[in-house]
Amino acid sequence: MLPLIGSIRRSARCAIFILLFLSSGLAQANVDRIELVNGSVIIGSFHDADNGKVMIDTDFAGMLTIEKSNIVAMDVVSNVTLQMKDGAVLATDNLVVDNRTLSLTTQGKTSYALDELLRINPEPWELGRGYRHTGLASSAFSLQRGNTILDELDYRVDTRWSGLKDRYTLKLEGEVREANKERNAENWMVTGKYDRFQTGDYYWGISASAEEDRFADLDLRTAFGPYLGRSLLVGTPFVLELETGLSQVNEDFGAAADRSYVGLTWSVRSESQYFGEASRLYVDHKGVKNLADRNNLILNTTVGLAFPLLGQIQGATEVVLDYNSGAVEGTEELDQTYRFRLGYTW
Repeated sequence: MLPLIGSIRRSARCAIFILLFLSSGLAQANVDRIELVNGSVIIGSFHDADNGKVMIDTDFAGMLTIEKSNIVAMDVVSNVTLQMKDGAVLATDNLVVDNRTLSLTTQGKTSYALDELLRINPEPWELGRGYRHTGLASSAFSLQRGNTILDELDYRVDTRWSGLKDRYTLKLEGEVREANKERNAENWMVTGKYDRFQTGDYYWGISASAEEDRFADLDLRTAFGPYLGRSLLVGTPFVLELETGLSQVNEDFGAAADRSYVGLTWSVRSESQYFGEASRLYVDHKGVKNLADRNNLILNTTVGLAFPLLGQIQGATEVVLDYNSGAVEGTEELDQTYRFRLGYTW
């Protein structure tokens, strides 16, 4: 009886050893692998690929981002969806890249040049289904106590819904300031835009805005009109958008005479990762020129540097310049503001 029990125990230990060995081999077989031009091999779990970059999650260094041009071979054994530059969408459970040639298990054509690959595991909006919602909500708040009692609140919400064919933008910003318990600044502005993408980097759009500045004698300024735009340097760390158009502008003042005119409009929006991928150097400039009065010009310019603090919370230092050559009597033409902001991105 005892020899039988010993034999059973040895058999059980052998079976456990075999199962562990097989499971280890299967786990190793299911690991994704990337080989670089310098001969390095990275092993981990494939995550995503977009904008010429591949992301892989590794045990030793977390999430790594690799330029597609640095990859000579890749083996992905998980289920992935590929979006090609010609618009084709392919699903496969085995993706192999060798000598910059992409091979997969699917019907029809099974090999492509790596440069034909646009992205892997695209989001639904990248396939034309729905929109990608991004935004930034930020504020700057200051308190001063002593000979002067100063309370100031500045707020801004900038959000976008981007699709393959069009884009919606909504922006709200404002400021409230009190000195010695008397309010000396109160203004807000809301802007809505619709962009329709055309061939290449061009697009057309419609913009509508409303603005109030009580202490500049501006009860309400509204603007509505079309514009043409172009996105430059697409796919690089530097973003540049230029727009120009026409707007019907109506201005209602408290004391001064009201104005209504057609204005030439333009805007420049640029962002750069010059100081690193985690930072954002930005410029937002808008202008309106009264076509009936060459002395009436409105310019709004914001220049800032944003940087991450914790998770999706970021800080920013910025300079805001607001110029209005047609300012009513008793108000300054140029308003300069320097701020440190805290914001949340999504």
